Amino acid sequence: MPTLLCFGFGYSASTLADRLLARGWTVRGTSRDPQKRARAGVALFAFDRGTPLDPAAYEGVTHVLTSVAPDDAGDPVLAVEGERLRALPALAWVGYLGTTAVYGDRAGGWVDETAELAPTSARGRRRVDAERAWLATGLPVHVFRLAGIYGPGRSAVDQLRAGTARRIVKPGQVFSRIHVDDIASVLEASIARPNRGAVYNVCDDEPAPPQDVVAYAAERLGLPVPPDLPFETAELSPMARSFYADNRRVSNARIKHELGVRLAHPTYRDGIDALVGTAG
Repeated sequence: MPTLLCFGFGYSASTLADRLLARGWTVRGTSRDPQKRARAGVALFAFDRGTPLDPAAYEGVTHVLTSVAPDDAGDPVLAVEGERLRALPALAWVGYLGTTAVYGDRAGGWVDETAELAPTSARGRRRVDAERAWLATGLPVHVFRLAGIYGPGRSAVDQLRAGTARRIVKPGQVFSRIHVDDIASVLEASIARPNRGAVYNVCDDEPAPPQDVVAYAAERLGLPVPPDLPFETAELSPMARSFYADNRRVSNARIKHELGVRLAHPTYRDGIDALVGTAG
């Protein structure tokens, strides 16, 4: 059976791993957290710029997924492990999990995978460089530009239940998003139909204002809808505030037409309904 090695065994990778393990795959990953490395069913290895991967992690590897973010010096996985990745004899597929931040600000306009990359942040520029570096390796690389990820434990539903949800309003602002289960579906579809060098936007059908998502979740939970909080006066971290500098709508047509993906949660309403636990 195939063997998947995940650089960065986080939210998306672990969701994919659960599906592949159920199909008999071997899955390994990396983590800097010793407690996380004790996860049952998946061997997790230490890895960072100063800690090359244990050679045992590469045994029989046929597929690689990386979600490790680039730093100021570039992509850590390529820098430390690029040579060994190129030497893998049976490598059939590499997935690079990137971000739609590479498109920058489009004043609410639509972008697809053919759009010019024009990031407005240092984070986005590092992502562009990392994408290009991976695609230039000669490996069977597939790039997945992820929108804002949500799902169990990471959603407006959880924030409302915890009493931390805020409805920050910036007129005209929309975000694209994607449920973690749909990320796993896209990755599975790509693994089944590999297309070396392909780039895919991974997002749902309906970019929407963030305050609408919180309001809908509150209504579904039967909780009061938090009041409007103007963006200008909201207390936000520099990172959180930077997300509002980009306003775009991201097209997901390619994952449907090329990979045959049918999203389980095509809108935020579908995702929220599933998280609340009530259909419809």
